[in-house]
Amino acid sequence: MSDVIGHSSLDFSHTLADSPLQRLQSSFLDNAGIQLYVKRDDLIHPQFGGNKWRKLKFNLVYARDNQFDTLLTFGGAWSNHIYATAAAGKHFGFNTIGLIRGEPHTPLNTNLNATLSFAEECGMQLHYINRGQYRQKNETSFLEKIKQQFGNVYILPEGGSNSLAVKGCGEIVQETNNEMNEAFDVICCASGTGATLAGLITEIEAEKNAPGTACQKTAIGFSALKGGEFLTTEVSNFLNNKNTASSWCIESRFHFGGYAKINDELIHFMREFHSEYNIELDAVYTAKMFYGLFELIKSRRFKPGTVIVAVHSGGLQGNKGFNL
Repeated sequence: MSDVIGHSSLDFSHTLADSPLQRLQSSFLDNAGIQLYVKRDDLIHPQFGGNKWRKLKFNLVYARDNQFDTLLTFGGAWSNHIYATAAAGKHFGFNTIGLIRGEPHTPLNTNLNATLSFAEECGMQLHYINRGQYRQKNETSFLEKIKQQFGNVYILPEGGSNSLAVKGCGEIVQETNNEMNEAFDVICCASGTGATLAGLITEIEAEKNAPGTACQKTAIGFSALKGGEFLTTEVSNFLNNKNTASSWCIESRFHFGGYAKINDELIHFMREFHSEYNIELDAVYTAKMFYGLFELIKSRRFKPGTVIVAVHSGGLQGNKGFNL
């Protein structure tokens, strides 16, 4: 196993890049009176940056401290989580196994599926399971069968979303506070499982409950899935159903038809955003978040003078699946 995680230290800084804050400047934002910063988590690592790293970080430490040498996880054929887990496993010296929903992709090459091809190149063993089996991925009996089949593996849930992932995502708020000269008012992220949003909320709540503070920060999760209202329940579960309603909300209107669904309007927005701000977005998550955020700004959802932070959660490799 790599020396990087051969101990319980949480310091990965010598192998990963920083996640700087970048302020966006444009006449659109100036006219709205909005200060918008992007938390560039996409720059942490080219293969496992973004919120995927945030979710993996403390899981990798836990796995190493408890003598696991193999990570096993779940995902679809174009899963950013599968891609990131395979890359991080190779980087830090773990074996990796991916249980992939659906039929085998053969022959497996970058032209057919860049995500699974990359995962296999990183050494991940790919095993395909049908959709009925995949729906059992969180059931105790199914997980016990997996352990019987694959041995002493550390099982990561789909998307890497668990309590350790929430802890890792909470560091986004801590870092942002340290990087800014003034307090932000709103922090935004794309949402698929709700874990990233739950991490942001956890830290905001900690600030609100600190003695002598008057924190008024809020968090917004932009659902990348159709019918994303269910994420309210998912986030509440991550938060152990604590009363945090004043700290966050889910925006479910900007899904563009559902998970991994895009259209010409979204593609046009991505290209215009890149031209204006020189930041590339991914079609599945961050493009929908920024589109939704800009719509809220246009509708005067935020009063002039509001300071907003938007988390760029990476996932740019997924654009290859859309030939973007």
